Amino acid sequence: MAVEPTALADANAAATAQGENAQHAASVATPWWRGAVIYQIYPRSFLDSDGNGVGDLPGILARLDYIASLGVDAIWIAPFFKSPMADFGYDIADYHAVDPLFGTLHDFDRLLAAAHARGLRVMIDQVLSHTSIEHAWFRESRRSRDNPKADWYVWADAKPDGTPPNNWLSIFGGPAWTWEPRRQQYYLHNFLDAQPDLNFHNPAVRAAALDNVRFWLDRGVDGVRLDAINFCFHDALLRDNPPKPAHARTGRGFSADNPYAFQYHWYNNTQPENLAFLEQLRALLERYPGTAALGEIASEDSLATMAEYTQPGRLHMGYSFELLTEEFSARHVRETVSTLEAGLRAGWPCWAISNHDVARVATRWGGANPSSAQITQMSVLALCLRGSICVYQGEELGLPEAEVPFEALRDPYGIAFWPNFKGRDGCRTPMPWDDSDKAGFTKGAPWLPLPLAHRKLAVAVQERDAQSPLQRFRAFVAWRKRQPALRGGAIRLLDLPEPLLGFVRSAGGDEILALFNLDSNPRSVALPAGAWRTLAHAGPDAGRIDRNTAHLPAFGVLFARGA
Repeated sequence: MAVEPTALADANAAATAQGENAQHAASVATPWWRGAVIYQIYPRSFLDSDGNGVGDLPGILARLDYIASLGVDAIWIAPFFKSPMADFGYDIADYHAVDPLFGTLHDFDRLLAAAHARGLRVMIDQVLSHTSIEHAWFRESRRSRDNPKADWYVWADAKPDGTPPNNWLSIFGGPAWTWEPRRQQYYLHNFLDAQPDLNFHNPAVRAAALDNVRFWLDRGVDGVRLDAINFCFHDALLRDNPPKPAHARTGRGFSADNPYAFQYHWYNNTQPENLAFLEQLRALLERYPGTAALGEIASEDSLATMAEYTQPGRLHMGYSFELLTEEFSARHVRETVSTLEAGLRAGWPCWAISNHDVARVATRWGGANPSSAQITQMSVLALCLRGSICVYQGEELGLPEAEVPFEALRDPYGIAFWPNFKGRDGCRTPMPWDDSDKAGFTKGAPWLPLPLAHRKLAVAVQERDAQSPLQRFRAFVAWRKRQPALRGGAIRLLDLPEPLLGFVRSAGGDEILALFNLDSNPRSVALPAGAWRTLAHAGPDAGRIDRNTAHLPAFGVLFARGA
């Protein structure tokens, strides 16, 4: 952790006071979500309060003080609604009910009130594009072709030879169509066959989706995270997706050996009609001042879609999988950010480097044995980009990806594509609170194994170490709050050689230079034009300035303020 040099103490104290005054002035006019740090909670794996081995809402409530101590602005809670759990809550059977596995509606209300009392905003997942096969709407729709819900899902006749109506594929494997004998038709599912797609071309469906969001806004939530939001509409003509050549079979959220990668997904998602629905959704949120919508976007050109979806009058924020990939280099980050910035115009991004769907960043980017400095630098880099940031539970601890044996797998995606793809269970194992056998997570049998490597990185262990990833993360988030340029300023990317990444953030005449050495060896680089003085910070290992040269330690960071 960087220590403030004595020679800079007075200058930095003055700069800190200036920054705090600017932050206070900016906060009056700036919405809370712009530049916010949003802590993602996967409730099954956060804390089990009743001993059944699965985390729940009372467990989140019990750890709100810990979350608040991180200095984050909000929590995003993954689905806790009534569900048969085919996809662990992303298959919703009742949008207005809490699944008994997670508690009750009263538990949610208590959690919401307690979070607000600690200054934490609460965002919840909304899965609008599809439901569970057990939802009352689908049970009615599947009965016949002439019932009141007959057109609420995407139904289509078979081809003359009995095969599905087109070539669309499910991201979880196999055709995106399943035969329903009662209707003698196929229904569409972009994900599991237990997750039928709603027909958003039907205005009654759009109204019902908005009503489900309104239910939670009325309860006082501060925002919604919209799962797979570009999947709401499908091509009404059901045109075939064109084939994708082998050299182009790349994507975010699936691998090249998944048949889903063999197509350009031009017709099963990201349709132009979705824009008008986003504007309806935004109009609803505008009736609840202070609320925000964050959309998850995975399309053929996610950065372009992200820019389109966050234009004024649509989503407040969007995030894609562009930094949730195996690829990690200064060039990749620079090109991703610059491409998005070129298209965003008035839009606002949200970044994520870990979540519940991808391998944990400590392993994905850090390799087998990342140091505390490297783990800290990953989070600091994301926290310094222009935009808001989602931090996945355990990311602040530097948890590595867990090895889950096949017999313990729960994720249907991983079971289907084993052994080349091991699914999402490795990032969903329970949060380690202490180093005991069950890591303080449960008194029962945990729903996924608790790796020894995670117990060694438990919260209680890291609280005792001032140089731990947890302590560094907490210190940096607190420091970042005092820097308006980092929370909401513009960004200017610098053209630096690998493995160096640099940019300048600016707001209200204040400029902060941020330089990152992504290598395990020290590096030096000439400073950009201008007069720069070292800005002392907390968290990552600090670089130094000697004349016009920046010297950065392994996985180090240098912050400097323009004179």
